[in-house]
Amino acid sequence: MLNIFKKRVKEVDLVAPVNGKTVDLKEVPDKVFASGMMGDGVAFRYTTNTVCAPCDGKITTIPNTLHAFGITAENDAEILVHIGIDTVNLKGNGFSKLVNEGDKVKAGDPIIKLDRSLIESKGYDLITPVLITNSKDYSIDIKNNGDVNAGRSVIASVNK
Repeated sequence: MLNIFKKRVKEVDLVAPVNGKTVDLKEVPDKVFASGMMGDGVAFRYTTNTVCAPCDGKITTIPNTLHAFGITAENDAEILVHIGIDTVNLKGNGFSKLVNEGDKVKAGDPIIKLDRSLIESKGYDLITPVLITNSKDYSIDIKNNGDVNAGRSVIASVNK
């Protein structure tokens, strides 16, 4: 009943999910991501072992393979964080989830922990795209700003 008094969030800033460097989506070695077919976004090269939430929101999906997660932002933007290329083939090996589907999280909260040495020893590239999968519904300002800090560096503004 009091929802009519709630302020509707229109703009959400996405922050880096890792400590590292931004990479233009076109440079991701997977044509589905590089082409923007999955939505607008940016990717990351990093050396840390934890991937964090890029915004406040609700975890909407974590597949059993743990190689990705989806989060719905406060303005209903649907964000996909995809950890690595073809890492779905690991079937969860090398990944641990730190939250569950349905959990509410804050920007910078740890979501997935990875065993980097195990994953890389099997030949997988851990470049990590962050995509707004319903980007056609939003005005998006991507900020390719080089070095980033997880939970702090703004990487995009998503406005409805």
